[in-house]
Amino acid sequence: MKIFIEAVGGIILICPLVALILTFIICRKMRIKKIYAVGFAADVTTFILFFSVPLAFYSIWEKSLFLSIVIVALLIAISFTYIDWRTKKEIDVPILLKKIWRVYFILLSAMYLGAWVIGLSVNIMEYLAAP
Repeated sequence: MKIFIEAVGGIILICPLVALILTFIICRKMRIKKIYAVGFAADVTTFILFFSVPLAFYSIWEKSLFLSIVIVALLIAISFTYIDWRTKKEIDVPILLKKIWRVYFILLSAMYLGAWVIGLSVNIMEYLAAP
């Protein structure tokens, strides 16, 4: 059972990159313009990143960051909504949600990359320190 859970966890950790590439390829095969294909692939990947980033950090430090990520996501959404309301007075909800979702993608992608680099560094250090 433990091996199965580790395998599923490993697939979820790798899945955002796989999802990004596969979604982009499928969109291009469907003759969707490249810019829209990249955007849709980013949207799909953002959803997966919400789960894989906390899992990646949990696998390194055994501490859950899910609640922290949700709180930061809510603060970003509140900030963007407030800024949009103050500058435009009329909020265009679909455009606002798209902006917020793309910021989530950039933030979570950076955190995902950081988790990979940290995890790889920790594993290399453990390997070199082993007798």
